[in-house]
Amino acid sequence: MPTALLWFRNDLRLDDHPALRLALERGFDVLCVYVHAPHEEGAWAPGAASNAWRARSLDALDAALQARGARLHCVHGDSVDALQRIAHEADARAVFWTRRYEPAIEARDAHVKRQLRDAGLLAQSVNGALLHEPWDVATKSGDPYRVFGAYWKTAQAQRRPWRAWSAPARIPAAAPGAQACRDLGIGAPASLGLAPRVRWDAGFWDTSEPGEAGALRALRRFIDTALAGYAEGRDAPACNGTSGLSAHLHFGEIAVGRVVSEVEASAAPREQVDAFVRQLGWREFAHHLLHHYPHTAEHNLDGRFDAFEWRTSDEAELDAWRRGRTGIPIIDAGMRELWHSGRMHNRVRMLVASLLTKHMRVHWSVGARWFWDTLVDADLANNALGWQWVAGTGADAAPYFRVFNPVLQARRFDPDGAYVRRWLPELAPLPDKAVFEPWTAPDLVRRIAPDYPRRPIVDLARGRDEALAAYQALHRT
Repeated sequence: MPTALLWFRNDLRLDDHPALRLALERGFDVLCVYVHAPHEEGAWAPGAASNAWRARSLDALDAALQARGARLHCVHGDSVDALQRIAHEADARAVFWTRRYEPAIEARDAHVKRQLRDAGLLAQSVNGALLHEPWDVATKSGDPYRVFGAYWKTAQAQRRPWRAWSAPARIPAAAPGAQACRDLGIGAPASLGLAPRVRWDAGFWDTSEPGEAGALRALRRFIDTALAGYAEGRDAPACNGTSGLSAHLHFGEIAVGRVVSEVEASAAPREQVDAFVRQLGWREFAHHLLHHYPHTAEHNLDGRFDAFEWRTSDEAELDAWRRGRTGIPIIDAGMRELWHSGRMHNRVRMLVASLLTKHMRVHWSVGARWFWDTLVDADLANNALGWQWVAGTGADAAPYFRVFNPVLQARRFDPDGAYVRRWLPELAPLPDKAVFEPWTAPDLVRRIAPDYPRRPIVDLARGRDEALAAYQALHRT
């Protein structure tokens, strides 16, 4: 049978894999290939935390392929060169892959497709990451949406029923191709060296399981234990009320269509299901925006903010923010959760981002860069949308004058201080009022937690007033 290369990227699963299905339906034996080419991702090469997850996810995919009689062949290098070299040695006739939508990768993939076709290969890409391609949802005039509500209404009207697909128990592997990969020195995922040599990532795996099986278990847990109370529980950082699927979706370990289908088929109340699916809609909207406005990964979508009076970054203050040493417990708890687990609860992400962009008045791109390197679910579209939403500079953004008070937010969403006490154990003995505002009990904090900052790095009232004054000055110009 003829051979096709199946080019894996951020689609590290077998079930509901449209490129794999297409290759098999067309009668090809498949040679599964992963090319690690971070230099082709422009200014946004994967960060360290993301690579730690990727290393384990690739191992899981390789194990799943081996159980079906195939292997995952991994190589560093230029994508087009690696694919052409492997295709030539394996006598392959086609290359199939699922699309990605980051600006640099879209351009790279278009170049790869042209080069492969010029070499006489069938080269075809398919959607395997989204419910809707970014260009398929448009206004009546054909323009991209910039407001989520209108976008989601149209997207929902266009959504088609999900058709699940299970990978076969045996995948017809191209044996000559596997030998060709060995001859070329192309090996297993471990040959990429993505796993950290110093185990700074050990805490990541306390509650996370990269790979397709881990994604399915996370989905089952969410449906069984949290979906019925999702609309309220997702805002409580001390509770396990979110899906935990963000990294699994980013790496394509589970299809978003399968997630929606199983959630909608559950016995959870409809309003809870709708609340969760709407959050997946924000993920779709993020990719829609990044495709149509590729500059927004680094620059304001709302051009008015190009003239905004951001403060020059103070490195000592930025370092305190990054290390969870701001003196504001809910902020420090979030940053320590991030450092330990590679994750941060979404409500706390908003507070952390609001403090940086509004109270400290630091440009949102500084925070986006830090998240990019430290989050296991670092996704360019979601990262840009999230930071610009909080900063007030993006589409459908929270108004700049909406400044979250982290103390009030902590009292509202972590009322007994459980989240703060978990991640700041040195403050655990403090009474509830002091655990949210330790600067109000300096003598007690000095005795119980002598190393914790005495005062916040920014006066919350003054920071808010200065942010609002800068906003008003911008709108007077």
